[in-house]
Amino acid sequence: MRPDIRIGIDVGGTNTDVVAVRGTDIIASAKRPTTPAVGRGIVDALTAVLAEPQITPADVSAVMVGTTQFVNAVVQAEGLAPTGVIRLGLPATKALPPLVDWPPALRRAIGGHVFMCPGGHEYDGREIAPLDRGMLVQAADALAAENVASVAISSVFSPINAEFEMEAASIISGRVPGVEVTLSSELGRIGLLERENATAMNACLRVLAAQTVQAFDDALAAVGITGRLFVSQNDGTLMSAEYARRFPVATFASGPTNSMRGAAFLTGLREAAVVDVGGTTTDIGVLSRGFPRQAALATDIGGVRTNFRMPDILSLGMGGGSIVRLSGQTVTVGPQSVGYELIRRGLVFGGDTLTATDLAVAAGRAEIGARRLVAGLDRAMVEAGLAFIDETVADAIDQMKVSSDPVPVIIVGGGGPLVRESLPGASTVLRPGNGAVANAIGAAIAQVGGEVDRIVQVGARGRRRALDEVVQEAVDRAVAAGAIADSVHVVEIDEVPVSYLPGDALRVRAKAVGDLPVAVAS
Repeated sequence: MRPDIRIGIDVGGTNTDVVAVRGTDIIASAKRPTTPAVGRGIVDALTAVLAEPQITPADVSAVMVGTTQFVNAVVQAEGLAPTGVIRLGLPATKALPPLVDWPPALRRAIGGHVFMCPGGHEYDGREIAPLDRGMLVQAADALAAENVASVAISSVFSPINAEFEMEAASIISGRVPGVEVTLSSELGRIGLLERENATAMNACLRVLAAQTVQAFDDALAAVGITGRLFVSQNDGTLMSAEYARRFPVATFASGPTNSMRGAAFLTGLREAAVVDVGGTTTDIGVLSRGFPRQAALATDIGGVRTNFRMPDILSLGMGGGSIVRLSGQTVTVGPQSVGYELIRRGLVFGGDTLTATDLAVAAGRAEIGARRLVAGLDRAMVEAGLAFIDETVADAIDQMKVSSDPVPVIIVGGGGPLVRESLPGASTVLRPGNGAVANAIGAAIAQVGGEVDRIVQVGARGRRRALDEVVQEAVDRAVAAGAIADSVHVVEIDEVPVSYLPGDALRVRAKAVGDLPVAVAS
């Protein structure tokens, strides 16, 4: 008897990485260029892994995918569905209507169909105003006339009481056939505008999400894999393919998150800085208890302020495919990149564009392509370019640290050789084996999670009981998502007194994770 094989896939802007894991053993890996049609690159990498004699498609019990498809769509304002946004909050909240802070181009891309209706609740569950069902019917009919494909519904303090959102969804779905509906109470945290933005962003991606997840399914079918499909979330945990169709915004930071989880797995460190050097960007984050440290503040995505859970990541426009530029005696690297065209345009591959990879090969830091093709590069220019990379990375690590004390630094990613062996502010620099595919490893070993963000009133029940109730809800969510009940444990709990509310109010956030069931094969 042996554990079935799990396959982790990371679809990056430059490369698609695939690893096969049995238990805690990495038995095969492959890196292939990402293709414009994302499924083709996945099939290429999967085919290379399945060519290993110890792996057959029938052995694969689960496939975990991390992708940048959805965040790229928002940043580029492409492939977004016509979307209606309905807020339940009148007579309150009139000063700042929905989408008020969205960049004009992004608002135009989704149509900008905005409606405000009476409703909403106070922080303790009391109504602001009764729900106006007649106005919702009018809004639904207007959306149907505009052929809107998706609708976002937000209500004041809906994480406390989601009753109005659910009733509004029923009305909209009944009058707009086939419409996709996203409720803010299902994905956002406390904070109306940021939660509403996250909901609208999710809604405009629902159609693309269905197409992308179908492409994943088709890629697995093309190589004969019938194992269950999961998609990586921003916080390092997994969601089902169906959940990914409903909540694509939960994948936005899955790439760097997977790399950090993979780095923790490969080194055994639970507290460290992680530098993930890819083909286009370098992402720096911090491990806390084996998971990425979460951002405490609202996160800006494509110029829009949101508040769904995201890792605290500093991204640099610098990677293996970054273009090297000379201006007098100054050498800079990035942010422009040749991306997945590196193997065609880089000098070491016979191309005509000087990239960071060419510098690393010329200096002997990396062995890729043909070194003879960069043997004639000016030595001073090469050293200046690599010094630029080292200094930029060291400065970024310092920005992410919470104290001046040296910390362990883990270098992963295919572009890892760009960074030198020692860095200022690092107690040690680790380069684990298989670090080039740490992102796919992080996807393969990911767990299922549940998170809760609540404002609770302590009152007579006491602080301990109030916290326990929130923690139990997070555990229950993890189990409902598919985790083995006995494996679920709490990895994060924060409590902050809410001084501007009457009574002993606390804002409590709790996160629990657990293992997926492991199938057994003979």
